[in-house]
Amino acid sequence: MRLVSGISDPRIRPVADPTPELREIYRQVLSTPSGEPLNVFATLAHNPRVLKRFSLFAGLFLAKNSIPVREREIVILRVAWNCRSIYEFGQHTVIGRQCGLADAEIVDLARVQPDLQWSSHESALIAMSDELCRDNDITDETWAALQTGWDESELVELIMLVGSYRALAGFLNATRVERDAGVPGWPDGADV
Repeated sequence: MRLVSGISDPRIRPVADPTPELREIYRQVLSTPSGEPLNVFATLAHNPRVLKRFSLFAGLFLAKNSIPVREREIVILRVAWNCRSIYEFGQHTVIGRQCGLADAEIVDLARVQPDLQWSSHESALIAMSDELCRDNDITDETWAALQTGWDESELVELIMLVGSYRALAGFLNATRVERDAGVPGWPDGADV
């Protein structure tokens, strides 16, 4: 697998002069501290229809999720690392910290073989993320472990969370979206 690190030359630059329609969509998505849309959204804005529908779909996982936020961020960070999406990993490093993940845990999620003592439920989430990214499937062993912590509705959401962030990672990597100001890259100690 080709490792994408330190993306610096965007293939599609963020929209610089948004239309009134885009400004309205921007009001509904995450933005930088200065109020500007994140680069991912300003790049998706080249197709307002995709931006609008993607932000509704992806927003479900961030704003209206049934999965506890710490667990959600473990999954997203592990998917970002598996897909070698520095943008996604950086953004969710910030969000993960806000959700209670320690820096050592974030580094561990960027290692081939995590070293920390994760709970059995968190280990199942890491295994699920790895297996879906690698095989587009979940082993029976991992599935059984997942069933001990989540009901069928939550399992559907977890699987779709992985798929959504895999798709986003592909977009971010292929278009070379630049990290937003102040967003970290790969942590020291990551296997990249």
